[in-house]
Amino acid sequence: MKKIVTLLAVTLFFALNAQETANRFFYELTFKPKKDSAKLDKVMTILDITKGKSIYRDYTMVAQDSILKVEVEAMQKAGVFRDISKSIKMPKFSEKVYKFYPGMKVQYVDRVANGFTPMNIGYNDDVKLNWKIDADKQKIGEYNTQKATTDFGGRKWTAWFSTDLPFQDGPYKFYGLPGLIVKISDDANNYSWVLKGNKKVPNFNEVTYAESITPGGDGGKVVEVSREKFNKTFGDFKKDPMATARPYLKPEVLSQKMPGSDMTIGEMVKKQEKMMNDFFSANDNPIEIAPAKTKK
Repeated sequence: MKKIVTLLAVTLFFALNAQETANRFFYELTFKPKKDSAKLDKVMTILDITKGKSIYRDYTMVAQDSILKVEVEAMQKAGVFRDISKSIKMPKFSEKVYKFYPGMKVQYVDRVANGFTPMNIGYNDDVKLNWKIDADKQKIGEYNTQKATTDFGGRKWTAWFSTDLPFQDGPYKFYGLPGLIVKISDDANNYSWVLKGNKKVPNFNEVTYAESITPGGDGGKVVEVSREKFNKTFGDFKKDPMATARPYLKPEVLSQKMPGSDMTIGEMVKKQEKMMNDFFSANDNPIEIAPAKTKK
């Protein structure tokens, strides 16, 4: 009996601690960053689908995770600060979009500063996409797809989905078709996603190394707020990213040298502030230009 109990305990331990495998879909996003310019930009985004949810985000930081880990651990070992911003490519988008199965609860999450501590805030988007499925079909890459259209966020969208991929999901907040969305774009081509590939990710962990070493250690819990409060909080953060940290930045602190470096904390803060201001000013053409209709 004791052996059976022990075996059950061991089995339960491994079952609870086993990491799941994710289906990762790579979408190339072509978008117009500035609404008054015809210039287009591109970035790779990913949709990670697990048993209980999906996560959509910019792939840039995820792709550099192992490089960043090596850089940071080398600094820790040497006890010397080194500015690695030039060797790390910054993402074009910072948000994450979660869809929780089976009810398809959509949650939009981004980070703001709370003093020196990053804080994840998010809102639940109870949006319903009213798709019109057309008879038109076409081959996109290796997939047989069918056309569907919808209105969302003040734009008209055309999607091509494939029942070869049995996921009622897609990039960003898009979902609800009888197969995975392979391509979707708005009628003015401000935003266009195209599926470029997919792979299995064993031992999947949604938290990146960069997130794991920030205060909180696990990427941080999401503080859920209303969409109105999210827009106000995030809007204020974009206008002045250092606002909540500034009261702690006394002259005696700013004049101190970074450990193992000739750069002062003040110089580092100014560099970080410029980087964030440049990031937020690079895109004034959001995906959603009007509130979406909510479910009744």
